[in-house]
Amino acid sequence: MHLAERLAKQAGTDYEGGKQIIMQSLGGIPVGRPVKPREVADLIAFVASPRAGSVTGTEFVIDGGTVPTA
Repeated sequence: MHLAERLAKQAGTDYEGGKQIIMQSLGGIPVGRPVKPREVADLIAFVASPRAGSVTGTEFVIDGGTVPTA
């Protein structure tokens, strides 16, 4: 995550500090971490599989709960 590294350098902190800066700017992430690319790939694999054959007209939000949906 290059953004976290850049922000950490600007703030004079380490990589974890850079990630915290990002999380604070987003208002926090309820699951406590950014979404991993593998989690997005898993959803894509599910939606493309026969197991999702009855899923229609659905919008999936993969943001760790950052964006309020209710």
